[in-house]
Amino acid sequence: MGGYSVTDKAVKPIAVEMDAISKRFGGVHALREVSLSVRRGEIHALLGENGAGKSTILKILRGVQAPDSGGIVVGGEAFTRLSPQLARQKGIGMIFQEMSLVPTLNVAQNVFLASEPLTPAGLIDDRAMERRSAEIFASMGVTVDPAAIVADLSTGQQQLTEIAKALSQNADVLVLDEPTSALTAGEVDILFDLLRRLKTEGKAIVYVSHRMDEIFRIADHATVLRDGRLIDSRPIGEYTLATLITDIMGKETRDLSEFATDSTAQDEIILKVEHLSSKLRRGGDVSFSLRRGEVLGIAGLLGAGRSRLARMLFGLEPIAHGTITLRGETIAIGSARQATELGLALVPEDRRRQGLVLNHSIQDNIELPILKRLGATPFVDRAKSRATTDELIKRLAIKTSSREAAANSLSGGNQQKIVIGKWLATDPDILIMDEPTAGIDIGSKGEVLRLVRALAAEGKSIIFISSELAELAAVSDRIAVMSDGRLVETIDKTELLTGDASQLRAEQRLQLIVQRGGNND
Repeated sequence: MGGYSVTDKAVKPIAVEMDAISKRFGGVHALREVSLSVRRGEIHALLGENGAGKSTILKILRGVQAPDSGGIVVGGEAFTRLSPQLARQKGIGMIFQEMSLVPTLNVAQNVFLASEPLTPAGLIDDRAMERRSAEIFASMGVTVDPAAIVADLSTGQQQLTEIAKALSQNADVLVLDEPTSALTAGEVDILFDLLRRLKTEGKAIVYVSHRMDEIFRIADHATVLRDGRLIDSRPIGEYTLATLITDIMGKETRDLSEFATDSTAQDEIILKVEHLSSKLRRGGDVSFSLRRGEVLGIAGLLGAGRSRLARMLFGLEPIAHGTITLRGETIAIGSARQATELGLALVPEDRRRQGLVLNHSIQDNIELPILKRLGATPFVDRAKSRATTDELIKRLAIKTSSREAAANSLSGGNQQKIVIGKWLATDPDILIMDEPTAGIDIGSKGEVLRLVRALAAEGKSIIFISSELAELAAVSDRIAVMSDGRLVETIDKTELLTGDASQLRAEQRLQLIVQRGGNND
């Protein structure tokens, strides 16, 4: 694979190699003959947009999924597939964004979970666990108390505990998935110092991140996937930020022109937010205005504070400082119920856990936020409920045999339509949509984007939070960029669309702004 000289190969032997890996899920090609080669003493960045195939190839490396074709070589030994147990035995350790620690146990118990040292009597040796944990942390060059309860640790200390857990299993290959998304700048420095130290010890490190500044700071080599294909693999020094973004996003624009309708934004400012910050995280500062009939896109990297903003506006997260002015009146939003009564609605990021009661029917789900409107007594007006549900099923083109069908019997796209529908039933003035197209098929995505523009044309105001920059560029009137809990820049869509065709396309230009934390120079 590209970028290495013969001398490099002699100095840095291959730790793990995945050759021509292919994987299909039904008719969808998640991976098409993708190869990945990671060397000892190397930090290797694995890059790509959501849906590029990163998660699939890592699940195959972890042994959670089997490839349809291709081979895996670990430490010079060839396999057609791995199991989770075999992957661990062969020294592959995974540190995921969603940590696997048990918060009620102490650090040492987590480090040796399921592999506890025993006393001669066959009991768990707590002292040995704490002593060996302390030795691992010392070898890492960091200080974490083995006796501390994990729930009491900072996010950075929890991340270090995850790494210690992998090292306790003699991992030679460490895979880190978005490890800094919730870390402070100081914790990132500690993590990077540790990764450099592990690299000098000969560990092979696969580093997954959407933060390009981190990639250029820490990585030696980068492999880029796009749409399940290998795009390139070469030393990071051969990339610039612009060329790396071009590889990640592709040169061909996605045809979303049908959604890029003329702005329907009116002069009336319906919502004004000034210097908003959360009690749950320091350093936030968000100010913006939202006009009636406007789609305001919110862009930013993972951990930038986009979902936190949505939760604060909907009364789900306490506000430390700042003011919210709605229809000219300064208000305090203390609960989701109050937010709903004020004419706000939130389509949450995780529809299955936060947006739906999966075992209940479409009708039951749509009823939930409008129970008061369906009857002044404890008894719901079922006829009115059925009519409301049928109207929304028709309007949103929800594919179902019946309003009585359980939500979990529908596809992801149709589940998302139920979530949107139940909040549209409240007739909100402001609809906050957090990653509304995540995890749904391309056809359903198009329907959601068309709906957003139709709602704006009706005078609804939309806050559209998305990691899909092409969608943001297509559907928004303005795009606000967040970084580290702050809103750092707001761009009118017309600014992204200006320039000749030889320049970066709109979503690539937006990606550059996001990666630079709003510095659009």
